[in-house]
Formats: sequence, structure tokens, C-alpha cells
Amino acid sequence: MMVFASACGNGGGSEEPKTSGEAGKTDPGSMKGEIVLWHSFTQGARNDFMKEAADAFMAEHPDVKIKIETFAWPEFYTKWTTGLAAGQVPDVSTALPNHVVEMLDAEALVPLNDVIDKIGRSRFYEAPLKEGTIDGQNYSIPLYSHAQVMWYRKDLLQQANLEVPKTWNELFEAAKKINNPPGVYGLSVPMGQGDMMATRFLNLYVRSAGETLITKDGKANLTSKAAIDGINYWVNMYKTTSPSGSVNFKVLDQATLYYQGKTAFDFNSGFQIGGVETNSPNLVDQIAAAPIPKVNAGDPDNGIETSNVPMVVWKKSKHPEIAKAFVESLYQKERYIKFLHSVPAGMLPAMKDIAEDPAFLNNPTIQKFSETVKVISNAVNKGTAIGMENGPTIQSGIITSQGVIEKMFQNIVLKNEPVEAAAKQAEKELNELFAAAQR
Repeated sequence: MMVFASACGNGGGSEEPKTSGEAGKTDPGSMKGEIVLWHSFTQGARNDFMKEAADAFMAEHPDVKIKIETFAWPEFYTKWTTGLAAGQVPDVSTALPNHVVEMLDAEALVPLNDVIDKIGRSRFYEAPLKEGTIDGQNYSIPLYSHAQVMWYRKDLLQQANLEVPKTWNELFEAAKKINNPPGVYGLSVPMGQGDMMATRFLNLYVRSAGETLITKDGKANLTSKAAIDGINYWVNMYKTTSPSGSVNFKVLDQATLYYQGKTAFDFNSGFQIGGVETNSPNLVDQIAAAPIPKVNAGDPDNGIETSNVPMVVWKKSKHPEIAKAFVESLYQKERYIKFLHSVPAGMLPAMKDIAEDPAFLNNPTIQKFSETVKVISNAVNKGTAIGMENGPTIQSGIITSQGVIEKMFQNIVLKNEPVEAAAKQAEKELNELFAAAQR
């Protein structure tokens, strides 16, 4: 079992960055074989992009074949964790940051320092690289970034004569005032097992209070004052402004309510824009994002939750050189910007120069939502994946994948378990899982 003793290296390397157009250029005659690509872009323009990118790579390398399989994120997690022992994993895949730490613990990945250096190490933001770095080795390469922010309906706030909430108490009062089911709910609180949404919501509160769900010494934190306050906050919000069915909501159930104009507030990334445009185009001019609320208005701006979605290459691959070359090809400037524009404002660049490139910025949606994009960008620069505030640890994968916090919330609202007792039991369960993973 790998021990995550060091995660502060940047992987070394000091090559000058290549120009964007040079990335992915490899001698067509030097590669031959078939690789399997797994990704979780299951629909829409992102799915189409991955097909086009694979087709373009195969056209450049006639002796290479890329087989694509797509899995939604929860399905992907089950697929790789159950398939690893049997060797039924891909050559290359997308991943979530908290998946990566579990993959590293299983020693399932190969380093990608060479790929990063070919593209240009200095072009990448440092924080996303660190999330997959152990002892100076980069085991993941960030593809795009986004962050959790507070989404609201401008029209509903105006009708209720309310300002954009800046504290959790202000949000509660605003959501309660706007709450008018079955037409519009103030804010939906998701607690469905098999997903990490209740963990996310609790993390938003706890991080805003300056604490973390995983302490520096690797223990679960569900019983501190900030954690108990957060649990009580979301239980009260659920009882006051949320549809009762949200006790079983997963990420898509939660987002769809906002897409359809049925919630006044929500927490999500820039993906909300595309969802509203598709489902309720008449409301797209009425949505905007603001920073995550604070406990007190004068509290410091704490980093909350940032997701840097990476690519990884699997150790089981028979053709890692092909897998790496394919990954590198995704960062060709025009191709990479086209990928980001498949969900404009939803996927922000993992590279500094692309974030400032006029070709990236010159997109109608990004221009229209320029202020919201600034809010998200500021959040990206400050936050981390849940549980990675002190670097990549196996605990961060466990807390977001095992549904312990989701079960805790369900026990509180469905079985009337006292908050303190439920939190204490969930904390104990998490710490036992953490200890077992480190044996």
C-alpha cells in the first residue's frame, strides 16, 4: 500500500514550453497498436469532441486504433475499482481528483512528467499539478478546472426585494422568503447515497468556517463546532426550503431543478449555464453566480472546492507511449480551446496562457457571463478538491466515495437520529475506513 508521505514536489523539469501547435506531434511511423480510452463525457459536445480527437489522432497515426468507452462518473468509479484486480482497466482515461489518490494507492498509474514537460510545465497552474503529485512524480495531468460557486436567480431576488446573500444566515432567510413550492423551492439540499452531494454541501459550510472535513493528521472532522453547525444548517434548510425527494437526490437530480427554474439558489460550477440554456432558455438572462457564503460577512475568503479534472495513463497499458501521445495531442491549442468551448464557462483552462488567449475568451457565452466567469476563476485559484487541502491523501477519495456523510444526513432526517450522535457515528465510521486503507 502506497503511503502519501510527500505531495509538495512539482515533478521537476525545466524545459522551455513548446508552442501550442507542437504538442502532440510524434513520428507517425513510430507507434503501432490499440489502446482503450475511458472517459465520462457521456453526452453532447464533449462526447463528440473525444470521438473527433481520437479520429484525428488515428488519422495522423495510421497503425494506431483507439477504442472509446464512456461511463458516467459513478459508473466509472465502480468499473475501475472492480476491474483493477482482473486487469480490466483502460490504457488512458479521465478521472476525478479523488479517484486519482485511490488509483495511486493501488499503484495503478504511470508518471506523466514527460508529457507535461513536452507541453510546457510552466504553462500549467501549479495547484492542479500538485493534486496528482507524489515524491516529485506527476501521475495526472489536468484537463480542465471548475469550482463550486453559489448560483441564484436575479429575477426572484428582485421580486422579493433581496440582495445577493453573503452569509449563510442571509442565504437561509432569502431561500425561506422565496420558497414557494411547487412552483419554486428556495434551495434543494441533496442527500442521495451513491453520490457525494451531501458531502459537498457540508464541505462548503465547513471550509467557509476555516476548517476541513479531513484534519491535517488525516482524521475525519464531523464533530467540531463548525461541522455540527454545518450539519444543523443543512438539515434546517432541507426541512424549510427543499423538496422532500431531495433526500435521495444525486448530482443530476439536483442540477436539473435549477436548470428548469424550480430552485432559486444552488451550488455548482459554470456547467449551470449550459443546463439552463438547454432546459429553460427564457431564464438564461436571469442567472448569475456569487462567491460561496461566509459564516460572518467579515470572515476571510477561504478556498472552498475546486475540481481539476485530469487525464491518467494506466500501468496495465501495453502501449503507454501511444496513450501518452494521445493525451499530449489534446493540448494542441486549437483542439484544446475547441474542447473548452464545448461547455463554455463550464470548463476553464488548466493552463495560464490559454486562460488569457483571445481565442478562448472570444466566445459568446464567456463574454456574456464575463462577471460570473471571474467569480468562478477566483474560486478556482483558491480552492482544492474535497479533502485535499493538505495534499493528495487516500482519505480524500474515501470521504467522497463511500457515502458515509450521505447516510448520516439520511439517518438524521428520515430516522430522527440526533445530530451529534449521527455525526459521532459517521466520524467513527470514516476513521475506521481511513485506518483500514492505510494498513
